[in-house]
Amino acid sequence: MLSHIHIRNFAIIEVLDLSLKMGMSALTGETGAGKSILIDAIGLVLGDRADSSVVRYGAVKAEITLTVLIQQHSEAKQWLLEQDLYESDACILRRVISAKGASRAWINGRPCNLSMMRQLGEQVVDIHGQHEHQSLMKPQMQCNLLDNYAHHDALCEATRAAYQTWKRINDQIVRYTQQSNLHQERINLLNFQLYELEHLQLGEKEAQSLDQELSRLANAGQLKQLAQQTFEQLYEDDQSIYSLLASMINELEFYIQADEKLHTPKKLLLNAHIQIQEAADYFRHYLNLIELDPKRLQWVETRVAEIQTIANKYHIQAEQLSKKHQALQDELALLKSDDYDLDTLQQRQADAEQAYLSSARQLSLSRTQSAQQLSLQVSKAMQDLGMKGGRFDIRLIERSQFSQYGQEQIEFLVSSNPGQPLKSLVKVASGGELSRISLAIQMIAAQQASLPALIFDEVDSGIGGGTAGIVGKQLRHLAENRQVLCVTHLPQVASCAHHHYQVNKLKKQNHTSTSMIELDRKQRIQEIARMMGNVKITTMTLNLAKEMLEGH
Repeated sequence: MLSHIHIRNFAIIEVLDLSLKMGMSALTGETGAGKSILIDAIGLVLGDRADSSVVRYGAVKAEITLTVLIQQHSEAKQWLLEQDLYESDACILRRVISAKGASRAWINGRPCNLSMMRQLGEQVVDIHGQHEHQSLMKPQMQCNLLDNYAHHDALCEATRAAYQTWKRINDQIVRYTQQSNLHQERINLLNFQLYELEHLQLGEKEAQSLDQELSRLANAGQLKQLAQQTFEQLYEDDQSIYSLLASMINELEFYIQADEKLHTPKKLLLNAHIQIQEAADYFRHYLNLIELDPKRLQWVETRVAEIQTIANKYHIQAEQLSKKHQALQDELALLKSDDYDLDTLQQRQADAEQAYLSSARQLSLSRTQSAQQLSLQVSKAMQDLGMKGGRFDIRLIERSQFSQYGQEQIEFLVSSNPGQPLKSLVKVASGGELSRISLAIQMIAAQQASLPALIFDEVDSGIGGGTAGIVGKQLRHLAENRQVLCVTHLPQVASCAHHHYQVNKLKKQNHTSTSMIELDRKQRIQEIARMMGNVKITTMTLNLAKEMLEGH
């Protein structure tokens, strides 16, 4: 249940601290006092979207904190445990909206997103708005209401998943059929390109190796001349570097006896002498490797040109041809796989169709049974709401095409008076009748709900008299094992509540705010007397208000 709410700078509320209780609580007040603001605040802290317009004028931010007791609600507790958000059986939800439009949310002090707040909110409270009858005009809302009443969420999800599988395969077949010529053309092109690359017989890293060989062959004469000249200067000539270093080393050896410090340069020159000899040996060997081979040069030039021509054709570097070859092989394998095989796809489609129909038929059977039960219960509720002889029925209309929502459309039918034929709810002309029918449906749906808290925001608009008293009694009956909050303008409904809160608009010189207080018995009598609509509250009015309270 909802145990406490703290609101700061929200709409015209400056600061509000309110403890909420089990049973039925009525929220009343003058028109425009802000009775529905509390409901809006609860909606926001449970994940509704908001913008900066909800922030009180002149304030930096609006803040809403709601405490929810979940000790008797295992589903909400399990959800918190799964999300690693459980702290205690008193769950604290907090929402802050800045004047610049930014929004932040927390569950038990930990940051979360609005989706998480909605998921938790859907497990603890159900809000029925005063304009609920407008949403009932939408076929999908009618379908959702029946499905929620039937509690067959698993069947709905299974049907939706089966439909998506069937649709994915069906779309694939459509694309395949429409593009079959292009598909075959692509396969033919890939086969040709692969033949071309395979005929090239490009070895691993061959392109890089050929580039290096081509450079060496094309410059063989210059390389040979350079190697010969360098070898001679290093070692062969009479005045070669090797000979000069040997002479220097010998001379240092003679003078070391005079100064031992000359050991260091001698050692360095010895190392250089050895490295010069090694370099000379390398150039001698290199001279034997360099060959002037015009035929090989011509072959390499032809091979490099052949590889480069293919690379240019695909607008890639020669080194990337191997990767291109693999990519073409992968694409061809995919196009020849079962995903592009029409016979295989058609068999998959048939299997998916059977799976969908099986799930959809189970959903249809469950809907048919639940529709009969809901129709009877709403029809009975209509009698209680003053629509004697009225009937409510739910028609299941078979769809001409597969749908993720099942094989049928749901249509609510109603007959307001005895002898009148059933007709679509969208064709009910009377706003008062529509309000009563909507209320009857909401009452029955609420009875089926397992949620610990229900909120009704002026759902009793458009009714009065004895019917209002019946509505109040039904709301009180709903509150026997749960929490019910009801924003109402009817004294018959307010007098049925276990608890009564009054909303007042406080007008000061520079600003307006809203306050909310729980009324004691004496105050309740005064408020109910006020709600009866007389300009002046008389003793007779007060006695009638007292009598209404004593009736519960």
